[in-house]
Amino acid sequence: MHVWPVLYKSADDLPAIIPVFPLSGAVFFPRANLPLNIFEPRYLAMVDDAMRTQRIIGMIQPAGEGARPPLHAVGCAGRITQYGETDDGRMVISMRGICRFRVGEELTVMTPYRQVRADYAPFAEDFREAEPGEQEAAFDRRAYLATLRLYLKAIAVQIDWDWVEKAPVEVLINAFAMLAPLAPAEKQALLEAADLKTRTAAAVTLMDVAIAEAGIAAGGAPGGSSIN
Repeated sequence: MHVWPVLYKSADDLPAIIPVFPLSGAVFFPRANLPLNIFEPRYLAMVDDAMRTQRIIGMIQPAGEGARPPLHAVGCAGRITQYGETDDGRMVISMRGICRFRVGEELTVMTPYRQVRADYAPFAEDFREAEPGEQEAAFDRRAYLATLRLYLKAIAVQIDWDWVEKAPVEVLINAFAMLAPLAPAEKQALLEAADLKTRTAAAVTLMDVAIAEAGIAAGGAPGGSSIN
């Protein structure tokens, strides 16, 4: 029997065929945590099956509407790291992101949930965790936070600023992609960004658009950021 690793070092450590959970507006990333409240019978079955095997589920956004909408080309595979059941039959789980994948093909299956053949090769860098300080050294935190302050003002949202100022770069950028009130297409664009530098630039562009639409003046504060 294959023993699935908790620490994944390459695509060889992940199953080629994975169940997928199509959920609009839900994206996550390697090393990010995603809590989920599962109540639909087909996804309860999916979690049951995942818990009996490798605990891997692919989160992916639908690319349309209907009972069986087409799927976006890219999602993220994660491992169920926390699991609980409620008295009313729901499952409450938390997933840890491992690697993004491109849908090679959707399979014809007998399960009530959908399954795909996942191609992890385009995202091999997802398995590499940056050394401490590597990302921070190339990140203009002051400029990024200045833009973020204006963006939060534009959308009238308050957050734990102390956490923001201390959060590691990857956590900070990916949290924006996951939690900000963005359109599904915007979240998908951030998910598909080639690397953290590209994702940061795209996040700043989205914030700048929201700031401009809200008519908020920068007041001399820097309006952008990048990872060099």
